[in-house]
Amino acid sequence: MAVRGVLVHEWIARDGGSEKVLDEFVRSFPDADVLCLWDDAGRYPGRRVHESGLARTPLRRNKALALGAMPYVWRGRPGAYDFALVSSHCFAHHVTFRAAAGGAAQGGVEKFVYVHTPARYLWNPELDARGASLAVRLAAPPLRILDRRRAREGARFAANSDFVRRRIERAWGVDARVIFPPVETARIAAVPDWRDELSAAESDLVEGLPETFVLGASRFVPYKRLDWVIHAAERAGVPAVIAGSGPEEGRLRQLAAAAAVPVRVLARPSDALLYALYQQAYVYVFPAVEDFGIMPVEARAAGARVIVNSLGGAGETVEEGVDGLLFREDSIEAVAECIADIDTVPRGGAASASMRRGGAASVSTLSAERFRQHIREWVDGEIGRM
Repeated sequence: MAVRGVLVHEWIARDGGSEKVLDEFVRSFPDADVLCLWDDAGRYPGRRVHESGLARTPLRRNKALALGAMPYVWRGRPGAYDFALVSSHCFAHHVTFRAAAGGAAQGGVEKFVYVHTPARYLWNPELDARGASLAVRLAAPPLRILDRRRAREGARFAANSDFVRRRIERAWGVDARVIFPPVETARIAAVPDWRDELSAAESDLVEGLPETFVLGASRFVPYKRLDWVIHAAERAGVPAVIAGSGPEEGRLRQLAAAAAVPVRVLARPSDALLYALYQQAYVYVFPAVEDFGIMPVEARAAGARVIVNSLGGAGETVEEGVDGLLFREDSIEAVAECIADIDTVPRGGAASASMRRGGAASVSTLSAERFRQHIREWVDGEIGRM
């Protein structure tokens, strides 16, 4: 008898780390349905993608206003499934199902929840600006009670880092295994010089950059702290390049124009350009307190040295003194000191080639292929006992 599965995700965006996880879920379980609050990307043509009722309301365009409805929308979804594999950073782990006919509660659904983070605005508002709003502050206490109760209804949990595993334990009082998320390490490491893959315009752009520069690259949102990269580069006296896209672009351009060192802001770089920047950078700096941190792993796969925050999940994937440095005081000054000290991490000539081969090998355990293997073993192992 065929096993029926459903892959559950909060909302499907055009890009993002959680969407990369969902992409690998889809590849791992090609016959499973997909369930989401709404789909803004159309990433899976030919796949059954079921949206919630929120998709037909204006709330799909305002996540903050939709938050209060989400815990209830996930309950009693139609569909007769044997297992649900859930990608959760908000309330998707609340999902339950009822039989398609008759509305009776469906039993026997094995629920596997891959947790990017418990909702930050509820459990760690200091890390998410949405948690500072009056509406969220008022709603947070009862939502935390509900969130914890529903997390303990019965599911198996995996966290994307040990940092998040500990956060899950504190927030929900449940245990989780750690499965690092997928990173395209093999694809990145396979190209010795990504400048060979650039368009003519991109090649000209790279040629026009300073010979030595600190790289900060991520989404242009406050918690990524790209302003720290600019200020730390100033203190270290090294030019900087800031790459990405998002609502902070205007502010970052203002900071770049006022900086005491040359700072270039590159909006919406292609993958090839981003990987070339990793390879050309003096060091890649990632100051955010992140749940995992995919981009430092990408940078290492490209052969870059990295500086990451010891707080959060990014520090779990960096071997200090081999791949890069960790700053332990959460301050711009500490980042600047690491930039000044980065040459304690080997680079150049034969040593550089050796480090790049070693770095690529060490990040191979974070590949998309290895992620799919771990997810299939996790889910199939439990389903096999059904």
